[in-house]
Amino acid sequence: MKANEGTIDRALRVIAGLVLIALAATGTVGVWGWIGIMPLLTGAIGFCPAYTILGINTCPMKK
Repeated sequence: MKANEGTIDRALRVIAGLVLIALAATGTVGVWGWIGIMPLLTGAIGFCPAYTILGINTCPMKK
């Protein structure tokens, strides 16, 4: 797995994931908020399988 997410992309994913999980934990959005685990994990590891399928790379590292 090669990193395919840039710094801003990773930060936004982690923030969005934490917000969704917090909303689910408080009962604000219901069970669907637990989907926030996915952006949290992909942001934490820097790799998104969907980006690979779509050919997207926001990581500034040279290929």
